[in-house]
Amino acid sequence: MYASIYGMKEDCIFCKIAAGEIPLEKVTHEDGSIVSFPDKYPKAPGHTLVIPTEHYQWFLDMPEEYTDKLFRTAKRIAKQLKEEYEADYVKLLVEGKDVPHVHVHLIPAKV
Repeated sequence: MYASIYGMKEDCIFCKIAAGEIPLEKVTHEDGSIVSFPDKYPKAPGHTLVIPTEHYQWFLDMPEEYTDKLFRTAKRIAKQLKEEYEADYVKLLVEGKDVPHVHVHLIPAKV
């Protein structure tokens, strides 16, 4: 269903999502190395998570080419969210703490 995982961590929920072990109602992007989907607890309509399929807790630990792809993909999705939700801008937050797997929050917002 989704990408195969080379660096999967057994107890990581995002690794399981990326591997297709935990089904999602909606996937907004999947290309083999990046998956995006709506946040389970959205801060605003359109709140989307963008994750790498390989397990890294912190984005600083990711290889540069993978970080570049993650942020290029996040930018493309943010532009789509901005248009779809008529937002003035899209907040971007990179996490790895509460769920110890790099994830980018994209949150459409108005001024």
